[in-house]
Amino acid sequence: MTQKSNLFKGQQKKKTIPSNRHGKVPVMRKGKRFVKPSKVTKEMDADRELSKFINHCNEVKAATLANKEGGQLSIVKAPPEPAGAAKK
Repeated sequence: MTQKSNLFKGQQKKKTIPSNRHGKVPVMRKGKRFVKPSKVTKEMDADRELSKFINHCNEVKAATLANKEGGQLSIVKAPPEPAGAAKK
């Protein structure tokens, strides 16, 4: 009976470069891509607002704790987005 080639770790076959790439660099995709959902429901908006509120509270708590212990940690606010740009 013949042995399967992938049983031996030291003898793995190296991947060959496909000939139709013509010198192009291979595409590297790390992690999951963020795909915007096609439907945005009111529940999703409410969950997003809730998570923003919880994150803000956690940041404020962390900043106050750091200031009490002598460090200097402050919350930097992002510049407000124009109303027209948020709808795009």
